[in-house]
Amino acid sequence: MGLKKFKPYTKSTRGTVVIDKSSLWKGTPYKPLTKGQNFTGGRNNYGRITSRHIGGGSKHKYRIIDFYRKKKNITATVDRIEYDPNRTAYIALLTYKDNEKSYIICPQGLKVGDKVEAGKNVEIKTGNSLSLSDIPPGTSLHNVELIPGNGAKLARSAGSSVTLSGYDGEYAIIKLSSGETRKVSSKCIATIGVVSNPDQKNIKIGKAGRNRWRGKRPQTRGVAMNPVDHPHGGGEGKTSGGRSPVSPWGQSAKGLKTRKPKRSDKLIITRRKKRNR
Repeated sequence: MGLKKFKPYTKSTRGTVVIDKSSLWKGTPYKPLTKGQNFTGGRNNYGRITSRHIGGGSKHKYRIIDFYRKKKNITATVDRIEYDPNRTAYIALLTYKDNEKSYIICPQGLKVGDKVEAGKNVEIKTGNSLSLSDIPPGTSLHNVELIPGNGAKLARSAGSSVTLSGYDGEYAIIKLSSGETRKVSSKCIATIGVVSNPDQKNIKIGKAGRNRWRGKRPQTRGVAMNPVDHPHGGGEGKTSGGRSPVSPWGQSAKGLKTRKPKRSDKLIITRRKKRNR
């Protein structure tokens, strides 16, 4: 699957670059593994906007993904690979030997008809899921648990992965794509391989309407507002407020750390890399 460009018949098609999904499943999702969704429009239970620039968008069903790989040591066959509107990665529909079906995040290179398995003493190959203690160092992983039995939390978006660096007692040392290095219990489950759809980062939406389909509403720049509405507002000409960039409520937008301390902070060996500005 590659990128798809269009002839410049209109202003929007001139700049549009999307993913070619011709090899994906064309039909509807497997109905027993779907459920409805409620869209809040960025509002809380009082009807007040708590998340700005959210609203509208196309309706779609939620696909129930097996982040636990509950079926242990039972071989499953990949029935089909599907597009999921709820995430950037593709998903794969598995059929187990006992005819039970489940969705998983599809790793790159997995094809229809391939066999995958989860559990102890499983082969180290793409799509198989096993404990970190059973995986050799240097392996690329995705769908990594942070707490044993709590479901996959790390490396679930398109093209992402973590690298198993080694072991330290009862912990495995993993390096995240952000540059962070941390310890995770070696009892945690992870899946071999890199998440599918690495070209997601190369998409160019081409027009504002495509963002509206995705439920994103327009965002007004702070420098275009009045001083009463934003700290960047006001001034003669195209001034930027005469101060460092901040949010509408005055919080710095230039790297102020807002992460609250967590008990798992002691497991972080190296913090993630700082963004270049």
